[in-house]
Amino acid sequence: MASTLKALRALSAPPRVRLVALLSESELTVRELTDITGMRQSGISMHLGQLQDAGLVESSRDGKNAYYRVARGNENGGLIELAAAGAAEIPEHETDRQNLKRILERRENQDLVYFNRVAGRFDSVYGPGRSWQAFGQLLLRLVPEIVVADLGSGEGLLSELLARKCSQVIAVDNSDQIVKFGQAKAKKNGLTNLEFRQGDLQSPPIDDASVDLAILSQALHHAENPAAAIEGAFRILKPGGQVMILDLVKHKFDKAAELFGDRWPGFAEGELHQWLEAAGFGQIEVSVVAREEEEPHFETLLASAVRPV
Repeated sequence: MASTLKALRALSAPPRVRLVALLSESELTVRELTDITGMRQSGISMHLGQLQDAGLVESSRDGKNAYYRVARGNENGGLIELAAAGAAEIPEHETDRQNLKRILERRENQDLVYFNRVAGRFDSVYGPGRSWQAFGQLLLRLVPEIVVADLGSGEGLLSELLARKCSQVIAVDNSDQIVKFGQAKAKKNGLTNLEFRQGDLQSPPIDDASVDLAILSQALHHAENPAAAIEGAFRILKPGGQVMILDLVKHKFDKAAELFGDRWPGFAEGELHQWLEAAGFGQIEVSVVAREEEEPHFETLLASAVRPV
């Protein structure tokens, strides 16, 4: 009887019910649970400790990682099932489910994990002539001759690079001065396939279903409505076309708005995944791909998705 009362007390807090519901679906690490729920790591560890103490959750180690799951053969299995079902009444439940799906998909895609390890070693040992600039030029030559929209292009550095390989590049920015500057520079460099257009991210001045690739590179956090900007990218893409987003991970550097004119302090992985899915995209992948060494240690997200055929 005492163990049942202890389990009931452990399940009396909504955060612990959320964790039980997630662990009923899959084994997860504390880091994964933090990513999924948005709760502090210290808080999750505390809640897991209480759930373990009540015999509802158990863990096992795999190398450096501890994986948590609902306790097997538990005499309070009925309570666990009831808690998992009741989690649907918690406001964060749907977001938790979407983020869990994203995390499990990421586990299956080990290519990006491997790339991150390689990238981390790239500049650790000096090699004559080895640089990110040279590496970028090599990769640029692998880009096919497609039509690209660079949304929120700024002065168009990325657009210029892509125009040297792609069949057409349309650079969109909301600043008239930047558009004029970009046009003049493209003309000077003989890039006749690079066109600058003035417009906003929510409604880019590009025909429906006319581009193969839409890029939002460090532009989304300047958008008035990020979800609408993603919908705008979906509209201009051909069926089978791809969107790629590079942006900041949600941060707490309050001076970013003052120093850089940012509207949004970056985004959580789950936010981007949710907006991409709501816009109609499939094959969605979102992950952290870089972290700055200097404070405030900005991190960069890379998101990609495909407009269904």
